[in-house]
Parts: sequence; C-alpha cells; structure tokens
Amino acid sequence: MSKPSGLLSGVRVIESSLLGPGFVATFLSDLGADVIKVEPPSGDYIRQMTWPIVNGVSLLHLHTHRGKKSVCLNLKSPEGIQLYKDLVATADVVVEAMRPGALDKLGIGFKDLKKVNPKIVFCTISGYGATGPYKDLPSHGIAFDTWSGIVQPMEDDQGFKRIPPMLPNVGINVGPMVGAIAVLAGVIKARETGEGCEMELAQSDASAYMDWYRIETERAYLRPQSEVTGNPSDNYERRPPGLGGMWGGVRYQIYEAKDGHILFMASEQAFWKNFCAGIGRMDLFEKWPGSKYADHARNNLELQAILRDIYKTRTVAEWIAFANEHNTTIAPCNTQASLADDPQFRVRMGFYPADKVGAEQMPLPVYVNGSLPPCPTMAPEVGEHTDEVLSRVLGKSAAELEKLRKGGVFG
Repeated sequence: MSKPSGLLSGVRVIESSLLGPGFVATFLSDLGADVIKVEPPSGDYIRQMTWPIVNGVSLLHLHTHRGKKSVCLNLKSPEGIQLYKDLVATADVVVEAMRPGALDKLGIGFKDLKKVNPKIVFCTISGYGATGPYKDLPSHGIAFDTWSGIVQPMEDDQGFKRIPPMLPNVGINVGPMVGAIAVLAGVIKARETGEGCEMELAQSDASAYMDWYRIETERAYLRPQSEVTGNPSDNYERRPPGLGGMWGGVRYQIYEAKDGHILFMASEQAFWKNFCAGIGRMDLFEKWPGSKYADHARNNLELQAILRDIYKTRTVAEWIAFANEHNTTIAPCNTQASLADDPQFRVRMGFYPADKVGAEQMPLPVYVNGSLPPCPTMAPEVGEHTDEVLSRVLGKSAAELEKLRKGGVFG
C-alpha cells in the first residue's frame, strides 16, 4: 500500500530565509508541501544559533528546517538568478523570510517573479514589517514581545534589569503561523483566478495581535466607567486587563496537590456545584453559591484557605480522575520538563525520534483522518539537495550540473 500523500502535496514553496522566520514554511512542509530552501554558499547561520547544539547543529535549525530541501545558489551570478527564477516558475509560493526588499535588490522581488509566474504568492515576513520607523531595525525574537508588551523586565537581587527567566516567545512563533495561513489563502485564490499576490507581515504585529485581549481592554478602559465596566459577578468593578485580573481569583486559581499543582477553573456555577457535591461539601456551595457565570469568588480568603487544604489531600492524577468523574474543571500544571510525562501529551503528541530528525521534536498537532503528519526528513545541510532538486524540478542533466558547479553557481 502506497504511503498517503500530505494535504499540501502538489504545493511547492521556494524559501529564502535567515533564522527563525523560515518557520513560515515549516508549517507547510509538515503538511506535505515541497519546500526548497535556497541558500547562499555560506548557508543560513541558523545552524549555529542559540542552544542546545545537537551533534554540532542547533535545535533551532533542526526544527525550523525539518522536511525541507536545501539548494545552494550564488545569487550574485546571472546563472544563479536564472536558476532561482526557473524554480519559481514551477512553484506556488515564495517566502522571503528576512528584511523586506532583500530579494528585490537582487532582481527577484515580486514584480520580477510575477513576470516569470503570474500565479506566484510572494510572502515577506520580517521583524517589524516593511513600513514604519522600525522597519530597518535588526531584531531577534524576544524584541517582538517586549515591543508588544507581553514581556516585561524583572529586577534581580543586585538591582540589574533582566529578561524574565520564563517567557512565552510569541511573535517569533505566531508570526510565521499567521504567515502560513495567509499563504494558503493566497494559493487558493491564485488557483481560482490565475492571479498571485504579494503579502507582508511582521512578527511584532503578530505578537500584539495574540495579546489582543489585554491591549483592547486597555483601550476600552479609556472610555468612561458609565460605558465600560467589569462583569456582573464583580459588581461591575473593573479588573486589570486580561489574565492579570485572575490574581484575586479563588474558584479560578492554582492550588497545591500532594505531588504537584492543579488549576481549578470553576467560574461557572454548575462546575462549582459539581465540585462541592463530589467532595461531599455542599455546605461550601450553600454558603457561597456565587453567580451563574464568570464568578471567581475573588478575594474570598476564607474559601481559599479551605480549598487549599482540600487540594493537598490528593495527587494531581487523582484530581484529574475526580474532575472526569464529577464533570468539573481541574487541569494539571505542568512544566516544560514534566509535560512529556503527562498521559495526555503521550497519547496526543509525543516526539519524533532523534534518529530521524536530529533531536526529539514535537509534531505539528493536526490530526488528519485520525493521524498526525508523518515524520519529516532531517533538516538539511547547506546545499544538500542542490543536484537532486535541479534535476528533479528543472530537468538538469549531470553534465549541466557539473558545468554550473565549475562555474561557481553553487558556491
């Protein structure tokens, strides 16, 4: 029986990228697209960036470029430029994952490539986008989250300001995800109409977009109290924006169990009632029934102390089993280190094996017909697939490849 093809088999992407923004096309390659990363002779230095380094190669590269093929072209040569255009002529998408206009300076920007392939979808992703006063600033991933306000500085014992030890790293990951969605929309439109498009996005914008709840709440709170209030269970008192308003919660709060921590989320009255009934403490519900929805029993320290003692009586696994049995809202609090041992993680995700992709890596969490995407190939070495791609895609003979190599087109 033949191996099933990915959802995006038949979609070809030409990627020109440096560092993390190349993650745009990783979502596509994980779903079966033919992603060809075109690199200069020196290669993308992502292979040496950050930690950990696994057998001499960064995990950042192993994950970001898994499932892709690497072609090495000297784009300072006319032959290299022509080969790039020839590849684009066969493709659906070009990803420019670097400073906007980098390919245009080489004569292979959207206007040039549209002449080669009118249906091409050209996506540029960068730190701050192609417009605005920050457009030319070099940047790295955390910058997008400090810009959007997601990451705030901390102070150490010596009074130095520091990057927080635990931070979400939103923009560098969500920006490419937004880009992948946009690219697929462009491909659908191009196949319907025969017309490609040019799109550009910023990882900083994506970071702000993902924190819409806090940012939009701040804007809403600029309006008078007569127009914008809290919710009824808080007597319409305004809470701090977003999840910052969870601090005083009691029925929605983290509690210590025998062997770890759980998150209790009984903000709906029905879940709170089910919890009280399950532990045989309906007196708690009768004393503090709360509102029907969105009630966290804020600042009820008497109830919080009772719940603190109750949750210490069982293990995390016992509380999860309890929640399943009594239809109430309890979740485990994992760490990045402990998540791999969580039974839900083991069933749903797990890891691709290190011998296949260089390091244990999580799959794209999309089940298609009951299965996760198949294990991708190892992230490539610089130019590893030059001959294979140019012969397969462009039909170059061995003699033609040798002539190009001797002419320095491959570096």
